[in-house]
Amino acid sequence: MYSEKTRSIRVTVEPAYLDDQSAPEDNHYVWAYHVRIENEGQQTVQLVNRYWHITDALGQVQEVRGAGVVGEQPVLEPGSSFEYTSGTPLPTPSGIMMGSYEMEDTRGGRFSVAIPAFSLDSPYQRINLN
Repeated sequence: MYSEKTRSIRVTVEPAYLDDQSAPEDNHYVWAYHVRIENEGQQTVQLVNRYWHITDALGQVQEVRGAGVVGEQPVLEPGSSFEYTSGTPLPTPSGIMMGSYEMEDTRGGRFSVAIPAFSLDSPYQRINLN
């Protein structure tokens, strides 16, 4: 599990390799990632936009930007949380993801909340010991 806190907003991510949706013989590897966003502050905020930076094992980068998450722009009151699960495919057996959420407070001020970098590892990735 990976966790990071920015301005009283904690983001926790837990990735999982999806063997049943992957086809290693076709260089197709799929992961799900479960995200929990917690408002540990005193102010209500809304998740407005998302940004993902996904890097595969060959160093190829894919960037994803869009409104909200899984079709929603959740409002997080103090002490509340929002959870969702999404997924990503890669052409390599490992990679890394990181990103940010753009939040808006009740006064219309916007700020960025870091999504912690997390590793995408499959059982097909060779492990090199140093």
